[in-house]
Amino acid sequence: MFVITADQVDSRGRPDIVAPVLAGLNERSGDRLLLPVDRNAGDELQALTADADTAFDIVTTLARGDAWSVGLGIGGVRTPLPSHTREAGGDAFVAAREAVTRAKRAPTRFAATAIAAPQPAADVEALIGLLLTLRAGRSEAGWELYDLVSSGLTQAEAGARLGITPQSASDRARAAGLRADLAAQPALVRLLQSADAAQATSTG
Repeated sequence: MFVITADQVDSRGRPDIVAPVLAGLNERSGDRLLLPVDRNAGDELQALTADADTAFDIVTTLARGDAWSVGLGIGGVRTPLPSHTREAGGDAFVAAREAVTRAKRAPTRFAATAIAAPQPAADVEALIGLLLTLRAGRSEAGWELYDLVSSGLTQAEAGARLGITPQSASDRARAAGLRADLAAQPALVRLLQSADAAQATSTG
């Protein structure tokens, strides 16, 4: 199981964005969540999913920009599940709490933790951290192209949508590291799946 605990950065100096982000994640992830994304402890939100792809999507969505410190916990969850994510417990929730605390001090504002088998989670943290570091230098124009390509358009189609030439689209994609980003994503999801499986093996 995957628990994402995210804490809003500088919540006292910024407007509270938990409610709209929470609603957006629930709409985006839908039935891939075990429970709806929930507000926890004021300026925090928590998500619970058994799906590695969904966990990766939530982590990278929250990590875009500088609004959140994001902790990913991997491990078991107590069942039966309650009605609300904030009422749930288990190793994954303990790990997510530890991870978000470390994320607040990390350059990428992301950390991953597991209780039963910590090394696979450390590998997840290191390699997702590399992806987030790559993304940190991406310009607004690069993100504009990324969003179109990741929605299913080809690079040429995305360039046409943006009104730029194929060569300009290629140059923009290269500067944004799009090829490396998109190639890494399936491998990172598989790494998350392996880290989750390692927890079950260790506790089994």
